[in-house]
Amino acid sequence: MRLSDYNLRQIDDAYIQSLDVEGLRYLSSQLLADLHEARERLNQGPTNSSRPPSSQAPWERGDRAVPAHDDGAPVTESEDAAPPTDAAPPTDAAPPTDATTPTGAADGKPARKPGKQPGAPGFGRTQILPAHHTQIHYPATCAGCGQSLIDVGNAVAYTGFQALDLREGEPGALGLQVEVTDHRYYEVTCACGHHTRATPGQGTVDPALTGVTLNEWRLIGPALGALIVALSLRFRMSRPRIQEFLQDWLGIDLSIGTIHQAIHEAGAAVLPAEAELIAAVQGSGQLHVDETLWIEGRHTAWLWVFTAATVTLYAIAGRGRAILDTVLAGFNGWLMSDGWCAYRHFEQRLRCWAHLLRKAQGLIDSYGRETRAFGHQVLDLLKALMAAVYAAREGPPTDLPTRYAEDLARLRTTCEGLKEHTHAKTRALAVELLNDWDAIFQVLHHPDLPLTNNEAERALRHWVILRKITHGTRTPTGSRTFTVLASVIATCRQRGHSPWPYLRDAIADRRAGRPLASLPTPVMQGV
Repeated sequence: MRLSDYNLRQIDDAYIQSLDVEGLRYLSSQLLADLHEARERLNQGPTNSSRPPSSQAPWERGDRAVPAHDDGAPVTESEDAAPPTDAAPPTDAAPPTDATTPTGAADGKPARKPGKQPGAPGFGRTQILPAHHTQIHYPATCAGCGQSLIDVGNAVAYTGFQALDLREGEPGALGLQVEVTDHRYYEVTCACGHHTRATPGQGTVDPALTGVTLNEWRLIGPALGALIVALSLRFRMSRPRIQEFLQDWLGIDLSIGTIHQAIHEAGAAVLPAEAELIAAVQGSGQLHVDETLWIEGRHTAWLWVFTAATVTLYAIAGRGRAILDTVLAGFNGWLMSDGWCAYRHFEQRLRCWAHLLRKAQGLIDSYGRETRAFGHQVLDLLKALMAAVYAAREGPPTDLPTRYAEDLARLRTTCEGLKEHTHAKTRALAVELLNDWDAIFQVLHHPDLPLTNNEAERALRHWVILRKITHGTRTPTGSRTFTVLASVIATCRQRGHSPWPYLRDAIADRRAGRPLASLPTPVMQGV
């Protein structure tokens, strides 16, 4: 660059008007050279420089992601999107090339979708493990006459399967131990002559989770299923990495499909808790809300978080008001958010000051004199108000709105004068302050309320890293599984409980057809 930041800060309209023709030509050549260099830097990408593919925004990756409609709704899924069998919560590797560009399309052949193709030979389980236990299953009542089957002397085993599960270590034997159980199902003949067979339990699954079932006939036991979810979501491991971990550390050989099935089944098991989570969100007195970009197959969507003191709910949807109207129906508490216009219809709304501080600092770092002066005015006042709010929380009550009335009036006058400024960021901050004036300075009337939306941003941080690793989910089923499991994990942590015992019991109960237990209640501090 020929012109440094120090030089640019001295150049404004008045300076340009003062130059003669030769000076203008010289300055124009300098600016043009810098503009060419800046454009070349902006146009650099993974295809023409050493920048990695992850540096590209999702909407810049060809047909990997399609922008949302103007109203914020995601674009409808195309017919050649990934099939439900490949639907998955995030993995730590980008999908293969044929996940987004079907092979054979260019030469007129039918498009090939990713995954196992119809008619391709399957693979059976080859690992043989000695059983530690044998569990016998007899039918309880006759399917013909309804009488209790007490006499099982004539029972005949007709089928069975082997299940792998984990047993937590005891005080004298810490760690996890793998247990193999042989399940044997018997047929019993009743006195009435009817033959009745014992069958594995079957749970009901929400129809929205396409291709997912809940069944006791599973190779993976409930505790092992909870561990797989922990490795996938809490530790951000892909299915191949989970497969490698289980094989190397526990001696368990599982296919990628079995691991994938276990994660989706766990999501189906805890899905009924979603209603309980939404009710807890709606009943909270103070709620933090935020959203971040998410990719679902070929669609650009948004990952939303709603977090209060003892509950966190995640959802993947568009960026419009629809998700807010659904989740926050009947909500009457304080809502902390950023400046997105979808939040403005809430009366008891708070604005995150961290965003405003960063924007003010951005104006200070710009090149226009008037812009820098406005940035200093906003930043200095916000810092003074923050110090006053912190002091009010510690000391006696103070009438902060009256104390800072003149400073606020001067800032409002400045914003009114700059709402049509030629500098885009100056104009945007002035308009934002005017639009959200009451929400921004509501905390002066109630110093006990939060100043930032850090709670929601921290709740999203783990999943933002996951999104960068995995490039999101691939189908609505995968997205729903991911969000409900993430919500249960975060809520259990907030309430002082490990989520894995709850998830283990939930899988066992729902496979057997029993209802899902309520989420753990918060642990009382100091008790």
